[in-house]
Amino acid sequence: MLVLSRHRDESIMIGDDVVVTIVDIRGDKVRLGIEAPQAIPVHRQEVYDAIQRENRRASQTGAGATKDVRPPQS
Repeated sequence: MLVLSRHRDESIMIGDDVVVTIVDIRGDKVRLGIEAPQAIPVHRQEVYDAIQRENRRASQTGAGATKDVRPPQS
């Protein structure tokens, strides 16, 4: 893990197109501003973990889960 020190209004570049800026520091909380292309998803860790859990759960759906699904009739 790379650990960097930054002051408020200073930024960190990730690659050529992601900018992380320190917006505010209040006590033990740091507010970050993140600029990234729309194609790059940006999530808090707990949200990312929940998305991954849901994706794993959905991919483990049994074969019988879709047995009643019928294609539309023309």
